[in-house]
Amino acid sequence: MMYDVLIIGAGPGGIFSAYELVKKMPELKIAVLESGNELKKRRCPIDGDKVKRCIHCKTCAIMNGFGGAGAFSDGKYNITNDFGGTLYSYIGKKKAIELMEYVDDINVKYGGKGTKMYSTAGTKFKKTCIQNKLTLLEASVRHLGTDINYVVLENIYNELKDKVDFFFNTAVRKVECVENGYRLLTDDQIVEGKQCIVSVGRSGSKWMEMVCKELDIPTKSNRVDIGVRVEIPAVIFEDITDELYESKIVYRTEKFEDKVRTFCMNPHGIVVNENANGIITVNGHSFEDALKKTENTNFALLVAKHFSEPFKDSNEYGESIARLSNMLGGGVMVQRFGDLERGRRSTHKRIEEGSVRPTLAATPGDLSLVLPKRILDGIIEMIYALDKIAPGVANDDTLIYGVEVKFYNMEVELSENLETKYKGLYIIGDGSGVTHSLSHASASGVYVANHIIRERNIHVEE
Repeated sequence: MMYDVLIIGAGPGGIFSAYELVKKMPELKIAVLESGNELKKRRCPIDGDKVKRCIHCKTCAIMNGFGGAGAFSDGKYNITNDFGGTLYSYIGKKKAIELMEYVDDINVKYGGKGTKMYSTAGTKFKKTCIQNKLTLLEASVRHLGTDINYVVLENIYNELKDKVDFFFNTAVRKVECVENGYRLLTDDQIVEGKQCIVSVGRSGSKWMEMVCKELDIPTKSNRVDIGVRVEIPAVIFEDITDELYESKIVYRTEKFEDKVRTFCMNPHGIVVNENANGIITVNGHSFEDALKKTENTNFALLVAKHFSEPFKDSNEYGESIARLSNMLGGGVMVQRFGDLERGRRSTHKRIEEGSVRPTLAATPGDLSLVLPKRILDGIIEMIYALDKIAPGVANDDTLIYGVEVKFYNMEVELSENLETKYKGLYIIGDGSGVTHSLSHASASGVYVANHIIRERNIHVEE
Protein backbone atom coordinates (compact mmCIF):
# COMPACT_ATOMS: atom_id res chain seq x y z
CA MET A 1 0.00 0.00 0.00
CA MET A 2 1.13 3.53 -0.78
CA TYR A 3 0.41 5.63 2.31
CA ASP A 4 -0.29 9.34 2.20
CA VAL A 5 1.84 10.04 5.28
CA LEU A 6 4.50 7.92 6.97
CA ILE A 7 5.43 8.71 10.57
CA ILE A 8 8.60 7.27 12.09
CA GLY A 9 8.33 7.16 15.87
CA ALA A 10 5.31 7.05 18.19
CA GLY A 11 6.58 9.55 20.74
CA PRO A 12 4.82 12.89 21.44
CA GLY A 13 5.69 14.40 18.04
CA GLY A 14 4.52 11.37 16.08
CA ILE A 15 1.39 10.91 18.18
CA PHE A 16 0.20 14.50 17.80
CA SER A 17 1.02 14.51 14.08
CA ALA A 18 -1.17 11.44 13.63
CA TYR A 19 -3.90 12.83 15.87
CA GLU A 20 -4.14 16.13 13.98
CA LEU A 21 -4.10 14.45 10.58
CA VAL A 22 -6.83 11.98 11.58
CA LYS A 23 -9.03 14.69 13.07
CA LYS A 24 -8.78 17.14 10.19
CA MET A 25 -8.27 14.88 7.17
CA PRO A 26 -9.60 11.41 8.10
CA GLU A 27 -9.45 10.17 4.52
CA LEU A 28 -5.65 10.06 4.63
CA LYS A 29 -3.89 6.70 4.84
CA ILE A 30 -1.36 7.01 7.67
CA ALA A 31 1.27 4.57 8.92
CA VAL A 32 3.24 4.92 12.15
CA LEU A 33 6.39 2.80 12.48
CA GLU A 34 7.74 2.37 16.01
CA SER A 35 10.75 0.34 17.16
CA GLY A 36 9.16 -0.42 20.55
CA ASN A 37 5.90 -1.96 21.80
CA GLU A 38 2.39 -0.62 22.10
CA LEU A 39 1.73 1.01 25.46
CA LYS A 40 0.21 -1.94 27.35
CA LYS A 41 3.15 -4.19 26.39
CA ARG A 42 5.85 -1.80 27.58
CA ARG A 43 7.28 -3.50 30.65
CA CYS A 44 10.76 -3.02 32.11
CA PRO A 45 12.04 -6.34 33.56
CA ILE A 46 13.70 -4.62 36.53
CA ASP A 47 11.51 -5.56 39.49
CA GLY A 48 13.94 -4.82 42.33
CA ASP A 49 13.79 -8.48 43.40
CA LYS A 50 14.82 -11.02 40.76
CA VAL A 51 16.05 -8.39 38.30
CA LYS A 52 17.75 -5.46 40.01
CA ARG A 53 19.73 -3.93 37.15
CA CYS A 54 19.37 -3.27 33.45
CA ILE A 55 19.74 -6.43 31.33
CA HIS A 56 19.96 -4.48 28.07
CA CYS A 57 16.79 -5.63 26.34
CA LYS A 58 16.68 -5.56 22.55
CA THR A 59 14.31 -2.60 22.79
CA CYS A 60 14.24 -0.56 26.00
CA ALA A 61 10.66 -0.50 27.30
CA ILE A 62 11.33 2.73 29.18
CA MET A 63 12.71 4.65 26.20
CA ASN A 64 10.85 3.14 23.23
CA GLY A 65 7.26 2.32 22.32
CA PHE A 66 3.98 4.21 22.06
CA GLY A 67 4.40 7.43 24.05
CA GLY A 68 8.16 7.52 23.56
CA ALA A 69 10.55 8.19 26.43
CA GLY A 70 7.89 10.48 27.92
CA ALA A 71 5.40 7.66 28.51
CA PHE A 72 6.81 6.86 31.95
CA SER A 73 8.00 10.35 32.76
CA ASP A 74 6.17 12.39 35.36
CA GLY A 75 4.06 13.95 32.62
CA LYS A 76 5.04 17.61 32.93
CA TYR A 77 3.95 19.78 30.01
CA ASN A 78 5.68 23.16 30.33
CA ILE A 79 4.02 25.93 28.34
CA THR A 80 6.84 28.40 27.77
CA ASN A 81 9.40 29.62 25.26
CA ASP A 82 12.02 30.15 27.99
CA PHE A 83 13.10 26.50 27.92
CA GLY A 84 12.22 23.19 26.32
CA GLY A 85 13.54 23.98 22.86
CA THR A 86 13.73 26.61 20.15
CA LEU A 87 10.55 25.80 18.23
CA TYR A 88 9.59 29.49 18.46
CA SER A 89 12.58 30.45 16.30
CA TYR A 90 10.93 28.56 13.41
CA ILE A 91 7.23 29.26 13.89
CA GLY A 92 7.16 32.36 16.11
CA LYS A 93 6.68 32.73 19.87
CA LYS A 94 2.94 33.40 19.73
CA LYS A 95 2.25 30.37 17.53
CA ALA A 96 4.44 28.12 19.67
CA ILE A 97 2.51 29.05 22.84
CA GLU A 98 -0.84 28.62 21.08
CA LEU A 99 0.10 25.11 19.94
CA MET A 100 1.36 24.11 23.40
CA GLU A 101 -1.95 25.31 24.87
CA TYR A 102 -3.81 23.32 22.20
CA VAL A 103 -1.83 20.19 23.19
CA ASP A 104 -2.73 20.85 26.81
CA ASP A 105 -6.44 21.00 25.88
CA ILE A 106 -6.15 17.60 24.19
CA ASN A 107 -4.36 16.07 27.19
CA VAL A 108 -7.09 17.36 29.49
CA LYS A 109 -9.80 16.02 27.16
CA TYR A 110 -8.28 12.53 27.06
CA GLY A 111 -7.89 11.98 30.79
CA GLY A 112 -6.02 14.93 32.26
CA LYS A 113 -9.12 16.71 33.58
CA GLY A 114 -8.68 17.50 37.25
CA THR A 115 -4.89 17.74 37.12
CA LYS A 116 -3.44 21.06 38.19
CA MET A 117 -1.95 23.83 36.06
CA TYR A 118 0.84 25.64 37.92
CA SER A 119 2.34 29.02 36.99
CA THR A 120 5.28 31.21 37.96
CA ALA A 121 3.22 34.34 37.26
CA GLY A 122 3.17 36.62 40.31
CA THR A 123 5.12 34.23 42.54
CA LYS A 124 7.08 35.67 45.47
CA PHE A 125 9.88 33.18 44.80
CA LYS A 126 11.05 35.15 41.77
CA LYS A 127 12.21 37.94 44.09
CA THR A 128 13.69 35.48 46.57
CA CYS A 129 15.71 33.85 43.79
CA ILE A 130 17.03 37.18 42.49
CA GLN A 131 18.11 38.14 46.02
CA ASN A 132 20.21 34.96 46.12
CA LYS A 133 21.81 35.19 42.65
CA LEU A 134 19.34 32.70 41.17
CA THR A 135 16.99 33.14 38.21
CA LEU A 136 13.52 31.58 38.13
CA LEU A 137 12.38 30.98 34.54
CA GLU A 138 8.81 31.83 33.50
CA ALA A 139 6.42 28.98 32.71
CA SER A 140 3.02 27.45 33.16
CA VAL A 141 3.11 23.71 33.73
CA ARG A 142 0.45 21.02 33.59
CA HIS A 143 1.47 18.13 35.83
CA LEU A 144 -0.24 14.92 34.75
CA GLY A 145 1.90 12.58 36.84
CA THR A 146 3.29 9.28 35.56
CA ASP A 147 -0.03 7.54 36.26
CA ILE A 148 -2.39 10.05 34.60
CA ASN A 149 0.08 10.56 31.75
CA TYR A 150 -0.27 6.82 31.02
CA VAL A 151 -4.08 7.10 31.02
CA VAL A 152 -3.97 10.04 28.58
CA LEU A 153 -1.69 8.14 26.21
CA GLU A 154 -3.86 5.03 26.46
CA ASN A 155 -6.99 7.03 25.57
CA ILE A 156 -5.31 8.75 22.63
CA TYR A 157 -4.05 5.39 21.34
CA ASN A 158 -7.56 3.96 21.54
CA GLU A 159 -8.75 6.94 19.50
CA LEU A 160 -6.11 6.36 16.81
CA LYS A 161 -5.61 2.60 16.61
CA ASP A 162 -8.48 1.90 14.17
CA LYS A 163 -7.73 4.95 12.01
CA VAL A 164 -3.95 4.61 11.66
CA ASP A 165 -1.82 1.59 10.75
CA PHE A 166 0.62 1.09 13.62
CA PHE A 167 3.69 -1.06 13.03
CA PHE A 168 5.17 -1.86 16.45
CA ASN A 169 8.54 -3.57 17.02
CA THR A 170 9.43 -2.25 13.57
CA ALA A 171 12.74 -0.45 13.44
CA VAL A 172 13.33 1.56 10.27
CA ARG A 173 16.77 0.73 8.93
CA LYS A 174 16.87 3.06 5.96
CA VAL A 175 14.98 6.06 4.56
CA GLU A 176 15.04 6.39 0.77
CA CYS A 177 13.79 9.20 -1.46
CA VAL A 178 11.89 7.73 -4.41
CA GLU A 179 10.00 9.24 -7.33
CA ASN A 180 6.59 9.38 -5.66
CA GLY A 181 7.73 10.06 -2.10
CA TYR A 182 9.61 7.97 0.44
CA ARG A 183 10.46 4.33 1.02
CA LEU A 184 11.19 2.95 4.48
CA LEU A 185 13.16 -0.28 4.80
CA THR A 186 12.70 -2.39 7.92
CA ASP A 187 14.07 -5.85 8.75
CA ASP A 188 11.25 -7.67 6.97
CA GLN A 189 9.22 -5.23 4.91
CA ILE A 190 9.16 -2.11 2.76
CA VAL A 191 6.67 0.68 3.44
CA GLU A 192 6.13 3.57 1.04
CA GLY A 193 4.43 6.94 1.41
CA LYS A 194 4.02 10.27 -0.33
CA GLN A 195 5.22 12.29 2.68
CA CYS A 196 7.28 11.34 5.72
CA ILE A 197 7.48 12.76 9.25
CA VAL A 198 10.50 11.68 11.29
CA SER A 199 9.99 11.89 15.06
CA VAL A 200 12.48 9.56 16.71
CA GLY A 201 13.25 11.42 19.95
CA ARG A 202 16.53 11.56 21.81
CA SER A 203 16.89 7.79 21.86
CA GLY A 204 17.05 7.91 18.07
CA SER A 205 19.95 10.40 17.99
CA LYS A 206 22.50 8.04 16.43
CA TRP A 207 19.95 6.76 13.91
CA MET A 208 19.05 10.34 13.00
CA GLU A 209 22.70 11.21 12.41
CA MET A 210 23.04 8.18 10.12
CA VAL A 211 19.96 9.16 8.08
CA CYS A 212 21.13 12.76 7.71
CA LYS A 213 24.53 11.55 6.57
CA GLU A 214 23.05 9.14 4.01
CA LEU A 215 20.68 11.79 2.62
CA ASP A 216 23.26 14.58 2.84
CA ILE A 217 21.05 16.70 5.12
CA PRO A 218 23.17 19.38 6.86
CA THR A 219 23.42 19.26 10.65
CA LYS A 220 25.32 21.08 13.35
CA SER A 221 26.50 19.99 16.76
CA ASN A 222 24.18 20.55 19.70
CA ARG A 223 24.90 20.60 23.41
CA VAL A 224 24.92 17.86 26.01
CA ASP A 225 23.71 18.37 29.60
CA ILE A 226 25.71 16.59 32.30
CA GLY A 227 24.99 16.46 35.99
CA VAL A 228 23.37 14.60 38.86
CA ARG A 229 19.99 13.94 40.43
CA VAL A 230 19.47 15.28 43.93
CA GLU A 231 17.12 13.60 46.43
CA ILE A 232 15.98 15.41 49.57
CA PRO A 233 13.12 15.18 52.07
CA ALA A 234 10.05 16.66 50.36
CA VAL A 235 9.43 19.10 53.22
CA ILE A 236 12.61 21.02 52.35
CA PHE A 237 11.28 22.19 48.99
CA GLU A 238 7.53 22.03 49.68
CA ASP A 239 6.98 25.82 49.89
CA ILE A 240 8.21 26.06 46.29
CA THR A 241 6.76 22.82 44.89
CA ASP A 242 3.32 23.36 46.47
CA GLU A 243 2.99 26.66 44.59
CA LEU A 244 5.02 26.08 41.40
CA TYR A 245 5.47 22.29 41.23
CA GLU A 246 8.17 22.55 38.55
CA SER A 247 10.65 25.37 39.19
CA LYS A 248 13.35 25.92 36.59
CA ILE A 249 16.08 27.76 38.47
CA VAL A 250 19.35 28.89 36.88
CA TYR A 251 22.57 29.81 38.68
CA ARG A 252 25.76 31.27 37.24
CA THR A 253 28.76 29.91 39.12
CA GLU A 254 31.20 32.37 40.66
CA LYS A 255 34.29 30.36 39.80
CA PHE A 256 33.77 29.61 36.10
CA GLU A 257 30.57 31.57 35.28
CA ASP A 258 29.00 28.33 34.03
CA LYS A 259 25.22 28.02 34.12
CA VAL A 260 23.81 25.28 36.33
CA ARG A 261 20.05 24.66 36.22
CA THR A 262 17.44 22.59 37.96
CA PHE A 263 15.55 20.20 35.73
CA CYS A 264 12.66 17.73 36.03
CA MET A 265 11.57 18.33 39.62
CA ASN A 266 9.53 15.48 41.14
CA PRO A 267 7.82 16.34 44.45
CA HIS A 268 7.15 13.20 46.49
CA GLY A 269 8.61 11.21 43.60
CA ILE A 270 11.08 8.43 42.91
CA VAL A 271 14.51 8.21 41.30
CA VAL A 272 14.72 5.73 38.40
CA ASN A 273 17.17 4.20 35.96
CA GLU A 274 17.16 5.20 32.31
CA ASN A 275 18.75 3.37 29.39
CA ALA A 276 20.25 5.67 26.74
CA ASN A 277 21.74 3.68 23.87
CA GLY A 278 22.84 0.92 26.25
CA ILE A 279 24.21 3.33 28.87
CA ILE A 280 22.49 3.48 32.26
CA THR A 281 21.77 6.99 33.49
CA VAL A 282 19.42 8.38 36.16
CA ASN A 283 16.08 10.17 35.94
CA GLY A 284 13.05 10.89 38.13
CA HIS A 285 9.28 10.25 38.16
CA SER A 286 6.36 11.45 40.25
CA PHE A 287 2.69 10.53 40.53
CA GLU A 288 -0.73 12.12 40.97
CA ASP A 289 -2.01 9.14 42.98
CA ALA A 290 -1.51 9.94 46.68
CA LEU A 291 -0.83 6.27 47.43
CA LYS A 292 2.23 6.32 45.18
CA LYS A 293 3.79 9.44 46.65
CA THR A 294 7.01 9.16 48.67
CA GLU A 295 8.49 11.31 51.44
CA ASN A 296 11.21 12.59 49.08
CA THR A 297 11.55 15.14 46.29
CA ASN A 298 14.14 14.75 43.54
CA PHE A 299 15.44 17.00 40.79
CA ALA A 300 18.35 17.19 38.38
CA LEU A 301 21.20 19.69 38.44
CA LEU A 302 22.66 20.00 34.95
CA VAL A 303 25.52 21.85 33.29
CA ALA A 304 25.35 22.38 29.51
CA LYS A 305 28.49 21.72 27.46
CA HIS A 306 29.10 22.76 23.84
CA PHE A 307 32.06 21.74 21.71
CA SER A 308 33.43 23.08 18.43
CA GLU A 309 36.94 22.49 17.04
CA PRO A 310 38.61 20.04 17.02
CA PHE A 311 36.06 17.94 18.94
CA LYS A 312 32.43 18.37 17.89
CA ASP A 313 30.55 15.34 19.25
CA SER A 314 28.93 16.58 22.47
CA ASN A 315 26.92 13.38 22.90
CA GLU A 316 30.05 11.24 22.72
CA TYR A 317 31.54 13.28 25.55
CA GLY A 318 28.41 12.74 27.67
CA GLU A 319 28.39 9.03 26.87
CA SER A 320 32.01 8.63 27.94
CA ILE A 321 31.23 10.11 31.36
CA ALA A 322 28.14 7.91 31.75
CA ARG A 323 30.15 4.82 30.77
CA LEU A 324 32.71 5.65 33.44
CA SER A 325 29.93 5.79 36.03
CA ASN A 326 28.61 2.44 34.78
CA MET A 327 32.09 0.94 34.93
CA LEU A 328 32.71 2.04 38.53
CA GLY A 329 29.21 1.50 39.88
CA GLY A 330 27.75 -1.17 37.62
CA GLY A 331 25.08 1.38 36.74
CA VAL A 332 23.94 4.45 38.65
CA MET A 333 26.05 5.59 41.62
CA VAL A 334 24.80 7.37 44.75
CA GLN A 335 26.71 9.49 47.26
CA ARG A 336 25.80 11.50 50.35
CA PHE A 337 26.49 15.21 49.89
CA GLY A 338 28.50 15.20 53.11
CA ASP A 339 30.74 12.43 51.80
CA LEU A 340 31.19 14.26 48.49
CA GLU A 341 32.25 17.40 50.33
CA ARG A 342 34.70 15.44 52.50
CA GLY A 343 36.20 13.68 49.50
CA ARG A 344 35.26 10.19 50.57
CA ARG A 345 33.27 7.36 49.04
CA SER A 346 29.81 6.67 50.41
CA THR A 347 29.09 3.21 51.76
CA HIS A 348 25.88 1.25 52.31
CA LYS A 349 26.31 1.81 56.05
CA ARG A 350 26.64 5.60 55.79
CA ILE A 351 23.59 5.84 53.54
CA GLU A 352 21.53 3.55 55.79
CA GLU A 353 22.43 5.71 58.79
CA GLY A 354 21.40 8.88 56.96
CA SER A 355 18.05 10.61 57.27
CA VAL A 356 17.13 10.35 53.55
CA ARG A 357 15.76 6.97 52.41
CA PRO A 358 16.90 6.36 48.80
CA THR A 359 14.11 5.52 46.35
CA LEU A 360 16.50 3.86 43.89
CA ALA A 361 18.81 0.92 44.66
CA ALA A 362 22.05 2.47 43.36
CA THR A 363 25.68 1.64 44.11
CA PRO A 364 27.31 3.80 46.82
CA GLY A 365 30.44 5.40 45.40
CA ASP A 366 32.45 8.56 44.79
CA LEU A 367 31.15 10.84 42.04
CA SER A 368 34.36 12.89 42.09
CA LEU A 369 35.96 9.95 40.25
CA VAL A 370 33.38 10.28 37.49
CA LEU A 371 32.42 13.92 36.93
CA PRO A 372 34.96 16.47 35.64
CA LYS A 373 36.05 18.87 38.40
CA ARG A 374 34.60 21.95 36.69
CA ILE A 375 31.15 20.37 36.43
CA LEU A 376 31.25 18.98 39.95
CA ASP A 377 32.38 22.31 41.42
CA GLY A 378 29.47 24.02 39.68
CA ILE A 379 26.98 21.48 41.05
CA ILE A 380 28.30 21.93 44.60
CA GLU A 381 28.05 25.73 44.25
CA MET A 382 24.47 25.36 43.03
CA ILE A 383 23.51 23.15 46.00
CA TYR A 384 24.73 25.84 48.40
CA ALA A 385 22.88 28.52 46.41
CA LEU A 386 19.63 26.51 46.60
CA ASP A 387 20.21 26.02 50.31
CA LYS A 388 19.69 29.79 50.75
CA ILE A 389 16.13 29.65 49.38
CA ALA A 390 15.34 26.16 50.71
CA PRO A 391 17.46 25.54 53.83
CA GLY A 392 18.35 21.87 54.11
CA VAL A 393 19.28 21.20 50.49
CA ALA A 394 22.97 21.21 51.47
CA ASN A 395 22.52 18.80 54.40
CA ASP A 396 25.11 16.03 54.74
CA ASP A 397 22.45 13.34 54.14
CA THR A 398 21.21 14.79 50.85
CA LEU A 399 21.63 12.08 48.22
CA ILE A 400 23.40 12.71 44.90
CA TYR A 401 22.85 10.19 42.09
CA GLY A 402 25.01 10.12 39.01
CA VAL A 403 25.23 10.54 36.36
CA GLU A 404 22.31 12.25 34.68
CA VAL A 405 22.94 13.03 31.03
CA LYS A 406 20.51 14.70 28.64
CA PHE A 407 21.55 13.94 25.09
CA TYR A 408 20.44 16.29 22.32
CA ASN A 409 20.31 15.36 18.68
CA MET A 410 22.45 17.13 16.16
CA GLU A 411 20.41 20.16 15.08
CA VAL A 412 19.09 19.39 11.62
CA GLU A 413 18.88 22.12 8.98
CA LEU A 414 15.17 22.73 8.47
CA SER A 415 12.90 25.31 6.87
CA GLU A 416 10.37 27.38 8.82
CA ASN A 417 7.97 24.47 8.24
CA LEU A 418 10.38 21.96 9.85
CA GLU A 419 10.94 20.50 6.38
CA THR A 420 14.31 19.27 5.11
CA LYS A 421 15.72 20.14 1.71
CA TYR A 422 13.63 17.22 0.42
CA LYS A 423 10.04 18.17 -0.29
CA GLY A 424 7.68 16.30 2.02
CA LEU A 425 10.35 15.05 4.47
CA TYR A 426 9.85 16.62 7.89
CA ILE A 427 11.88 16.15 11.05
CA ILE A 428 10.18 17.07 14.32
CA GLY A 429 10.41 16.61 18.07
CA ASP A 430 13.57 16.03 20.05
CA GLY A 431 15.02 14.04 17.15
CA SER A 432 15.39 17.28 15.20
CA GLY A 433 17.49 18.96 17.87
CA VAL A 434 14.90 21.76 17.84
CA THR A 435 12.73 20.63 20.77
CA HIS A 436 13.76 19.31 24.19
CA SER A 437 10.46 18.69 25.95
CA LEU A 438 7.08 16.94 25.81
CA SER A 439 5.17 20.14 25.10
CA HIS A 440 7.47 21.48 22.37
CA ALA A 441 7.73 18.07 20.68
CA SER A 442 3.95 17.64 20.71
CA ALA A 443 3.45 21.17 19.36
CA SER A 444 5.90 20.52 16.53
CA GLY A 445 3.81 17.48 15.54
CA VAL A 446 0.62 19.52 15.40
CA TYR A 447 2.37 22.26 13.41
CA VAL A 448 3.71 19.93 10.71
CA ALA A 449 0.40 18.08 10.44
CA ASN A 450 -1.42 21.35 9.82
CA HIS A 451 1.21 22.37 7.24
CA ILE A 452 0.66 19.08 5.37
CA ILE A 453 -3.12 19.61 5.49
CA ARG A 454 -2.81 23.16 4.13
CA GLU A 455 -0.55 22.02 1.30
CA ARG A 456 -2.91 19.19 0.35
CA ASN A 457 -5.90 21.53 0.34
CA ILE A 458 -4.04 23.98 -1.89
CA HIS A 459 -3.12 21.13 -4.23
CA VAL A 460 -6.77 19.99 -4.41
CA GLU A 461 -7.95 23.52 -5.20
CA GLU A 462 -5.41 23.81 -8.00
